[in-house]
Amino acid sequence: MPHELQGIDSLAGKVVIVTGGARGLGRSISDGFAMAGAHVVLAGRNRATLDDAAAQIAAAGGSVLSFQADVSSEDSVEALCAAVVEAHGRIDVLVNNAGINPWYKAAEDTSLEEWRQIIDTNLTGVFLACKHAGRVMIAAGEGAIVNISSVAGRVGLAKTTAYCAAKGGVELLTRQLALDWARKGVRVNAIAPGYVQTDLTEGLLAHPVLGKRIVERAPMGRFAQPSELVGACLFLASSAASYVTGQSLAVDGGWTAA
Repeated sequence: MPHELQGIDSLAGKVVIVTGGARGLGRSISDGFAMAGAHVVLAGRNRATLDDAAAQIAAAGGSVLSFQADVSSEDSVEALCAAVVEAHGRIDVLVNNAGINPWYKAAEDTSLEEWRQIIDTNLTGVFLACKHAGRVMIAAGEGAIVNISSVAGRVGLAKTTAYCAAKGGVELLTRQLALDWARKGVRVNAIAPGYVQTDLTEGLLAHPVLGKRIVERAPMGRFAQPSELVGACLFLASSAASYVTGQSLAVDGGWTAA
């Protein structure tokens, strides 16, 4: 008998952790899962931001919990996963969205401290969340992980050495974990966005030189809206992608097509 075709509606009732899920792109992803009927767990460092996002999702009828966590700390990530299992009994989906890119510097001007801060959050944080949520999924025999990568993991971007290195690591980590866990019921995929218009990129977009340069370089001539990434994330997390693992889906307006 052919495999039953299912789609986004298969996410109803699933327990979904979204790191960095209370603001920017993560917030749009959290809203998308909540609208699909999932039990959304917001994870982030700022308690006030988490509380505000959780209140708004709940007011819109979503099922939501929030936990303060720092993905660069293994103790914090382990505690997060344990708290989610205690609250919901399982972890069905992990979206590794938490990330930072606070510096625009040439490699020769980047300090070791700045390098480590970006690597610790953007790469080590993804590994730690995959490790601890993955253990829960492996024990259950099923689960889906979606890592938010970047075009910076596929092509070089000027003066973002540590960020490009971290996202390149996320791309290959995604493939490697997919191989390890394919027969354990856990799918691991990634989304590689281009530039997305959020509060974190407002200054870049408004910059008279850099913002104009990026818009002119983008084939679609603009930054993405956060909502334009949600469909790809929901697809990869759902049973519609049941035979998809180890893949990175570019949602970049054509940036890497050139």
